[in-house]
Amino acid sequence: MKKIAFVTTVSLTVRAFILPVVRYLRAHTDWELTIICDDDPQLSECLPEGVRYIPISMKRGISVTGIRSVLEMAKLFRKEKFDLVQYSTPNAAFYAAIASWSARIPNRKYHLMGFRYLGFSGAKKALFKCIEKLACSLSTDIECVSVSNLELGVAEGVFPRKKVSVLFHGSSAGVDLSRFDIAKKALWRAGSRARYGYEDENVVFGFAGRITGDKGINELLSAFDQLDVPDARLFIVGDIEDAASLDQAKMDQAKSDDKIIFHDHVTDIERYFAMMDVLVLPSYREGFGNIVIEAQAMGVPVIVSDIPGPTDAMLPGVTGLTVPVKDIPALKKAMEKMASDRSGREGMGKRGRLFVEERFDQRKLCAAILHDRKNLLKG
Repeated sequence: MKKIAFVTTVSLTVRAFILPVVRYLRAHTDWELTIICDDDPQLSECLPEGVRYIPISMKRGISVTGIRSVLEMAKLFRKEKFDLVQYSTPNAAFYAAIASWSARIPNRKYHLMGFRYLGFSGAKKALFKCIEKLACSLSTDIECVSVSNLELGVAEGVFPRKKVSVLFHGSSAGVDLSRFDIAKKALWRAGSRARYGYEDENVVFGFAGRITGDKGINELLSAFDQLDVPDARLFIVGDIEDAASLDQAKMDQAKSDDKIIFHDHVTDIERYFAMMDVLVLPSYREGFGNIVIEAQAMGVPVIVSDIPGPTDAMLPGVTGLTVPVKDIPALKKAMEKMASDRSGREGMGKRGRLFVEERFDQRKLCAAILHDRKNLLKG
């Protein structure tokens, strides 16, 4: 029986991106599967029967406690003798790469979901790039979630091309098309719009994700404030992270604007996408942009930054529009274009659903992952 461990820094990543793969592997193999992340008393309740959860303390950011995390992991890896250790997210990848290498785990896979160092500058950027390169060098295999990030990593010298791949068409876990059920869109749209007081003529722009500067929130609020579209509304779903990166004056103004609604993180985002007319993700950096394919799965066109990741998740001019990073006038223009052309954006939404069905069906991605893992374990 083969033994595989999945390592992430926090359980939120497990719930969002690892669980679909674990469930698929559990249903189609007899492998022994183990989840390792920071402590979460409720996580075990979400796992399929027979999947183990071993908590190991890991904190975001640089901390001396990381040494303890590495030592604890290395001890566990030596004891369990896993055939494959897969790690995702920067801190977990750094710790697990060192620990699995020291424990002589034969297959060390970095499930690379983006480059954290791109969000920094100067010495801090150089440090985090070195950390990324070390994690990659200690890995036997690297799986990027998007082709554009693969090309960026090669160009930046983070890893050699021969070590890296993208499975199927990329993404962290694809889209569960039974959950993002387009047949229920009209029902969900009517119910959600009634709940928040939106009329049919309102053009609802939406955002979902971490509310932080590098997601382009400051630019989104500025562009919306400048829109010459009286019926436009803005619905933002997510929790505030790194409040210092946000323009507090803009945030205060937005919270007092009756055309803007802020909503905490939700677990049924598909119902919120259903009421949106356009999803906007003006992010500075992304590994992929999973909300982009989720929104398109609900027939919603998108506006995204022209950066690696999101541009793999949509078709420019076909399922949505792209804009330069931090370009408020370009973002405003794209939003106004979407608002003024209802038939155009609805056509983009329909093509977006077909695009996701063809390229990001979760079942097809999981099948590709199973095929890849079988080949690794044979080796």
